[in-house]
Amino acid sequence: MTPQLAARPPRRWTTWWKTGVGLALTAVMLFPVYWMLNVSFTRDQDMRKSPPDLLPVHGTLAGYRTVLDEQLPYLGTSLVVALGTVVLTVALAAPAGYALAKLRPRGGGILSFVLLAAQMIPGIIMAMGFYAIYLSLGLLHSVPGLIVADSTLAVPFAVLIFTAFMSGIPGELLQAAKTDGAGPLRTFWSIVLPMSRNAVVTVSLFAFLWSWSDFVFASTLVNGGAHEPITLGIYHYIGNNNQEWNAIMATAVVASLPAAVILVLAQRYVAAGVTAGAVKD
Repeated sequence: MTPQLAARPPRRWTTWWKTGVGLALTAVMLFPVYWMLNVSFTRDQDMRKSPPDLLPVHGTLAGYRTVLDEQLPYLGTSLVVALGTVVLTVALAAPAGYALAKLRPRGGGILSFVLLAAQMIPGIIMAMGFYAIYLSLGLLHSVPGLIVADSTLAVPFAVLIFTAFMSGIPGELLQAAKTDGAGPLRTFWSIVLPMSRNAVVTVSLFAFLWSWSDFVFASTLVNGGAHEPITLGIYHYIGNNNQEWNAIMATAVVASLPAAVILVLAQRYVAAGVTAGAVKD
């Protein structure tokens, strides 16, 4: 054995070292989530203990009962807005992506650049523009208005994802459909869209997450109205009850669950959808 080979550490120890570093970094990043769960089960009288309990020894569900009593309307509004944003985003972005990828319209390159540039506009600027428009149209404090505003965040990204994914669909399939008499709309609906399942799931997930976590549009366009999303519910709750931290954290836990569950269930589709178009044959 040469001296160079003898000096090398075994591959097994190198792997364990990298795994340990990865686990440590993951633990650091997930610590706020763990502490949120811990506080959500902690009693009010134990909240200011020093040192604090690392586990809720005398746990309570009072915070979660408060969520069910006071936060359900906010959660319902967020669910309606998020699902509406998903439907509107897919309905607009999928045909646009198909047109850019396969129909090659004039000015397609310019449109792609505009969509890319649109994602760089700060949300607060768009929110103020929507406020002026909705004030004239009477759409302030309305769920449809918030759905349209949230969709503007998702549609440019969604069009780029659909374009990249649909560019990889073999042209022979589309030519065969055309030979059989299918027009562009029938080809899109019967062939392209079913084959773009991964892209649809990816776009739907990101649109759902963006609208579910939106605060800028919500605070500008529906603040003070009858239908407010959960982000405003948490904001108001912190302002009115800044001593009931178990209820505040319980609200945050419940608000995080839908997004976390959907992300776990859709992760394999998301990986395929995001990397679509990255490698060409």
